[in-house]
Amino acid sequence: MIEIDGSYKEGGGQIVRTALALSTLLQKPCKITNIRKGRKNPGLKSQHLNCVKALRQLCNAKVAGSRLGSEELMYVPKKINAYKITIDIETAGSITLLLQSLLLPCLFSEKKKKIEIMGGTDVKWSPQIDYFKEVILPNFYKFAESIELNIEKRGYYPKGNGKVILKISPKYNLDNLEEFLKIDLSEQGNLVQIKGISHACFDLQKSEVAERQSKGAKSILHNFKVPVKIENHYFETDSLGSGITLWAVFSKDDGYSDPIKLGSDELGEKGVKAEEVGKKAANQLLEEINSKAAVDRHLADNLIPLLGLIKNGEMKTSEITDHSLSNIYVVEKFLGKKFFVEDKIIKKLV
Repeated sequence: MIEIDGSYKEGGGQIVRTALALSTLLQKPCKITNIRKGRKNPGLKSQHLNCVKALRQLCNAKVAGSRLGSEELMYVPKKINAYKITIDIETAGSITLLLQSLLLPCLFSEKKKKIEIMGGTDVKWSPQIDYFKEVILPNFYKFAESIELNIEKRGYYPKGNGKVILKISPKYNLDNLEEFLKIDLSEQGNLVQIKGISHACFDLQKSEVAERQSKGAKSILHNFKVPVKIENHYFETDSLGSGITLWAVFSKDDGYSDPIKLGSDELGEKGVKAEEVGKKAANQLLEEINSKAAVDRHLADNLIPLLGLIKNGEMKTSEITDHSLSNIYVVEKFLGKKFFVEDKIIKKLV
């Protein structure tokens, strides 16, 4: 039984999500204690219970302590055998955070997987769905026959009701994974373009919120001598909302094969001008570009479990966050000492 201290470093829900993902994938039972102990309302929240619910669909795990406010969870996985997973979060709970628990077990299982999730696509304290699709997922493409994510409907706070479908066709399993694959995200390369998606609900179209978010972002990014293309989209949603995701594309050979991507995102907020929302996202991206790192601070923690599983690799990030350190802690609980961390470089020990 792998024992994990849920209060380690950032002490948040990511420890739970990563532990559940690795437990399911590696078929190693785990016990998580002190869950979110330092938070104002400690213990499991609804989003964590939805992770458990989804993974139980995937592998019919045995679970103890799966209730709101519980500070202890015991999880015993069984063999991964489901083809389809369907979860309705029923609120604007984050779809992308739920996918953090599902991605690795589905990626390295034997069968194709179809995941349907209803909830919040673009909500606070989590990656926006465009960031997940355009910045996080491309790093996993080479580890699968195919990965396809479709945004069926946007979901903003408070009602949510967004819908995302993720289809994964596995290519490798854990027995052959380490032998062939590595991650090299140590150099940023040459900036070749900046892209983005600015989105809002239809009720904000008359106010041109999406266009104004784009305009604000471009006012910060126009000095780069590369194309800056930000698409503007409006959607039928159940709640008012808007947001913008930006990503910078780099290449080591001035082409577009296997590009490096740094990203940022920002949600619209009542009382904040749309132009300022775009500027804030652009300034975040500007900081990442100027860091000369190949991995932005939010992407890094999403890649650490994958880096722990493969034979070798390294990445240079703009910042070693507590989220990254927490994920390193969880991965090494399952796999033993795996990482060397120094001067914003996270390297897999061979």
